[in-house]
Amino acid sequence: MDTEFIELHKPCPVCNSSDACSINEDGSAKCFSCEEFFPDYYKATGEVNVMETATVTKMQPKRTLEVPKSGIFTRIEHRNITEKTARKYGVKIVQHSSGKIGEQVFPYYADNKLVATKVRYETPDGVSKNFRVTGMIGDSGLFGEQLFKSGGKYITIVEGEYDALSAYEMLGSKWPVVSIKTGAGGAVNDIRNSLEFIESFDNVVICFDRDKAGNKAAKKVARLLTPGKARVMRLPNGYKDANDMLMAGAKNSFNQSWWESKTYTPSGVINVSDYKLKFLNREKKKSVPYPYDGLNKKLYGLRQGELVTFTGGTGLGKSSVTRELEHWLIKETDDNVGIIALEEDPNRTISGILSIEANARLYIDQELEKFSDEEITKYFNILYNGDNENRVWIHAHFGTNSIEEIFSKLRYMIVGCGCKWVVVDHLHMLVSATVEGDERRAIDAIMTKLRSIVEETGAGIILVSHLRRVDGYKGHENGIQVNLYLLRGSQSIAQLSDCVIALERNQQSDDPNEANTTVLRVLKSRYTGDVGIATKLLYEKDTGRLIEIALEDYEDGSDLEFNEYA
Repeated sequence: MDTEFIELHKPCPVCNSSDACSINEDGSAKCFSCEEFFPDYYKATGEVNVMETATVTKMQPKRTLEVPKSGIFTRIEHRNITEKTARKYGVKIVQHSSGKIGEQVFPYYADNKLVATKVRYETPDGVSKNFRVTGMIGDSGLFGEQLFKSGGKYITIVEGEYDALSAYEMLGSKWPVVSIKTGAGGAVNDIRNSLEFIESFDNVVICFDRDKAGNKAAKKVARLLTPGKARVMRLPNGYKDANDMLMAGAKNSFNQSWWESKTYTPSGVINVSDYKLKFLNREKKKSVPYPYDGLNKKLYGLRQGELVTFTGGTGLGKSSVTRELEHWLIKETDDNVGIIALEEDPNRTISGILSIEANARLYIDQELEKFSDEEITKYFNILYNGDNENRVWIHAHFGTNSIEEIFSKLRYMIVGCGCKWVVVDHLHMLVSATVEGDERRAIDAIMTKLRSIVEETGAGIILVSHLRRVDGYKGHENGIQVNLYLLRGSQSIAQLSDCVIALERNQQSDDPNEANTTVLRVLKSRYTGDVGIATKLLYEKDTGRLIEIALEDYEDGSDLEFNEYA
């Protein structure tokens, strides 16, 4: 979103924050500490609108800006910041005719291109705190982000641009320091948009202002990060922020507090005796129904915060079932959906879901040619634009599948893109991306990570897993009955999944009805405990769809025979 604020860091007349209000061009304002909105900030505070008397050149937002030619790199005397640090961060100074600072220009970048500037105005006495933003600051990274390579041992996040310069200087210009863009109230969104960059560091030190809004924001940001990564720094008494400490010459105290910053650990031990009211008023688990009645009767639907594993032999339609689920979640919920399909490119994933909407196999070129561009555009807009814009996210791996990158993208989909459901197809491609030579140990490690992400984020993950080969003449392609023992590689798949659903189909049958009918068998349900055959799905070759066979149609003696693996 384009930023229209013309003044930032103004005091709030409601919560008494000294700098949490931002003023729009029309005089309205929002406090990013208490979230109060003021239709007329100057009327609410009795403050004179100094911007009405100032000459301001309004710039139209552009995706990239030219590097400001006005201003010079110099020591910022009243902030005790050296020219070297100002030059490092690209902060220029425009002086009054008196020689005192008139404007300070802070650049913001996206992909190493200047996309916005924040200009701070000061009267000759140096007391004014008015700001103007030009360009597309909503598109930019954090202040200073473009200066540092991803990865490393430490990065520090502060609340303001001068704090970034100050902390960087006090830390001996050794460790990366960046600043959020819109104050404590916007910290979560700012960090979420740069999450992949921040997550690349081993330790993230959060050094926000020593006030209520700063403390609250620091905890929220810490919760976004991988457990154990965030360290919350507490400034010494008497100092509000990093620049306060630099101006006071308290470099040693700052460094001591920085090294003593504590790893953020949320409280998680409760006294059950005091928990009755919370238990009675607990949030009920919200279920999203499956597209198939038989599964809903056994499982009571899908739930966020659970890991559901679909398994079956090669070529039995696991991806077809999960694609039906992806389409169902897009159409039947308002939740964001993420897809990590490691055996296909994004075009195949997109066309597969479009095919369900069109009731046609659009992933086959000969079938796609039967539709006009207008018809395809209509289906695309239904699924991916309009009300569904920015809801569907796909991992475009382009052949690079390191396990660290995949898990980074998985977390980013959930935390950064807000995906409540993520489909991972499939587990054994994750195993092949590890350097671990022992398949069982690799699966154990991956399943533990997936379980941790589910518990940490509350997202629902739908995982596809393969089955081990069986000895003898009858195999999965002949429709043998599946049990948990047949999960390939490790029993941790069954142990750490909330639900395991197996696909069984005798694809070698001479009977076309039997060869195209898949049984869905629940092998595990932690929520309901109800296991066994849930439903049967018939594959329609003309449309590529899986259609549920009504219960009465296979309970009247027409039930299919399935071989049981002993």
